Amino acid sequence: MERIKLNLPETFSFTTSISIRITDLNYGGHVGNDSFLSIIHEARMQFLKHYGYSELNVEGAGLIMADVAIEYKKELNYGDVVSVSVTATNFDKLGFDIFYLLELNEEEKKVIAGKAKTGMMCYDYNLKKRMPVPLNFISKFQ
Repeated sequence: MERIKLNLPETFSFTTSISIRITDLNYGGHVGNDSFLSIIHEARMQFLKHYGYSELNVEGAGLIMADVAIEYKKELNYGDVVSVSVTATNFDKLGFDIFYLLELNEEEKKVIAGKAKTGMMCYDYNLKKRMPVPLNFISKFQ
């Protein structure tokens, strides 16, 4: 079976900590795939807020997720505090990628819990169509 392999950027422009809640757990007793996606969504919202944006207003453009890829590396359990590093890269005319690195501190070393990438498109929600990535947004990450 072929597996997804994400090549992460060498540097990240933002890091946050997210605690695993009891509602993030599935019947297996660890974070479920749906909750993992919610964790990276929360990290993305904090990342955008850090730069003065939201998913509905990036220099006048909205964002819509076009695709997602996730590599699960380690179980996440209730009470774990995950360090999530985030950055935006691979800009083209209408979109870009956001990469995520999720790490746990274990015995004074960081252990990768997961990697993810979301492909984001700029979108005009009023006109219901794609729009160009604002140049001011791109300049913050190049």
